[in-house]
Amino acid sequence: MEKENTIANSALYTGYIEKNVCGDNYAGFSRHFRKAARAVIVEHDKILLSHEVKVGQWMIPGGGMEGDETPEECCVRESAEETGLLVKPKSCFLVINEFYEDWKFESYYFVCEVAGHTDRNPTKREIEVGAVPEWLEIRQAADIFSHYPDYAESDEERRGIYLREHLALSVFSERYYEK
Repeated sequence: MEKENTIANSALYTGYIEKNVCGDNYAGFSRHFRKAARAVIVEHDKILLSHEVKVGQWMIPGGGMEGDETPEECCVRESAEETGLLVKPKSCFLVINEFYEDWKFESYYFVCEVAGHTDRNPTKREIEVGAVPEWLEIRQAADIFSHYPDYAESDEERRGIYLREHLALSVFSERYYEK
């Protein structure tokens, strides 16, 4: 039995914004596609991020969809694996389409609430880079991601990740957080 088109049929997706990011290295066409989901988890004016300690990189928790997962199922699974938190997606507020080389990356961002705890289950790569969940002040996270232009000449992957997370945190703050 096929799953229904979740986006068309779910109140979770009402009113989301869509943004496009096109890297300088985009080939002009996409042969490869990757869909992902990310969890914006905020408690007590702090946001939970995944910190890759050994490489000094930060990200909003999330990752690639597997099999016939819906974006919200991916968000729940990835959050549990990376942070040890069971989350409930409350709303998809943003979809970012990124175009690099011959790839299109589509990331769904959800505002989530914590529903419980579980054991973390990091991937081999996450173990190698020392990925750990860390709570940061929202302004501190915004500052980290705002430095995406600094990586333009040295680390295109990090520049793209930080640009994506900067956009997401900016939209989140405008809609849900401005203090």
